[in-house]
Amino acid sequence: MTDLLPTDFRAELRSWLAEHPPPTVHVAANADDTAMLREWQRTLAAARWVGVHWPVEYGGRGATLAQVAIYNEELVRAGTPPLLGRAGISLVGPTLMVHGTEAQRVQWMHRILDGTDIWCQLFSEPGAGSDLLGLSTKAVRDGDTYRVSGQKVWSSYATYADMGIALVRTDPHAKPHQGISMLAIPMNTPGIEVRPLRQITGDCEFNEVFFDNAAIPARNLIGPVNEGWSVANTTLANERGASFIWREQVLYELAMQKLLAITRSSGLARNPVARQKLAQSWIEIELFRLHNAQTLERLTRGEELGAHSSIVKLFWAGLSQRFYDQAVNLLGLNALLNDSGWLEGFLTTRANSIMGGSSEIQRNIIGERILGLPR
Repeated sequence: MTDLLPTDFRAELRSWLAEHPPPTVHVAANADDTAMLREWQRTLAAARWVGVHWPVEYGGRGATLAQVAIYNEELVRAGTPPLLGRAGISLVGPTLMVHGTEAQRVQWMHRILDGTDIWCQLFSEPGAGSDLLGLSTKAVRDGDTYRVSGQKVWSSYATYADMGIALVRTDPHAKPHQGISMLAIPMNTPGIEVRPLRQITGDCEFNEVFFDNAAIPARNLIGPVNEGWSVANTTLANERGASFIWREQVLYELAMQKLLAITRSSGLARNPVARQKLAQSWIEIELFRLHNAQTLERLTRGEELGAHSSIVKLFWAGLSQRFYDQAVNLLGLNALLNDSGWLEGFLTTRANSIMGGSSEIQRNIIGERILGLPR
């Protein structure tokens, strides 16, 4: 698989997508949509087009970083929906490869790829915000189980998730980063309640998750007990680094093309102020592309992104909000049309500076770990 040249890889994927048109559903708004998105992931997985960056022995293609970038680009250009199980593919799978036991990898990894198990992330808490070290959800060892009690929030797609990857406090007396462990949580466990949170868009992507003495098998511990912070750093590096940037890059390139076409057809592009705003948005999207190319080059050389993944997250969050601000300001009332997509994009991107680690946290990481500034 890895011997394919990028052009051959692209051609193979394009040919397959032409023969397998994606579903028109893009959001798991109900049970029928969820079932359709599971089936689409199953179709992709049968042809080994899920988790292409995973090693071949785990069901992937062992794709190179360049091939992964091409993969994400072609999926977006073909109009495919985001994979329903992307948390498992991008976060859980890579974490299990590094920290999981062989039994855990055998049990879960193939089910992640074909969408049999959809995973959610159970990190953030209402009392801790972006400070994961402030989490208080506790897990007390009770024989062959951990008794988990507490609350998580902002858990995307928890309503239909089969499994969750959770940070829990297993030693309340240890230093904050030393008393945390990571557990794999079956979401149908008695004592777990999921409550959807309706967002400003009207969707319920986010959820609160409550744990009331839920019994989780001790064998579901990922990594050593009380060393979950090190395990979580593997997960977070995939969340904030290169796992999403290729898809987002192409999405904004296509959105920019759409915005330019609208302003040209309406004559708005002849307005000098509008032209300046359009130019600014285009420049930022081009900077995003160039930064992603630089990231790809660094990863190809075998360099660790480390704290530099925070630069990716911070720039993307700001870019996304500024772009839709500009679009809505330019289009005015036309942006309010239900089928335009502009208003939904504007509302959705409000959360981008919070989700996946707030922009304030990212600036702290950049200042302290890259620029060497004092805490």
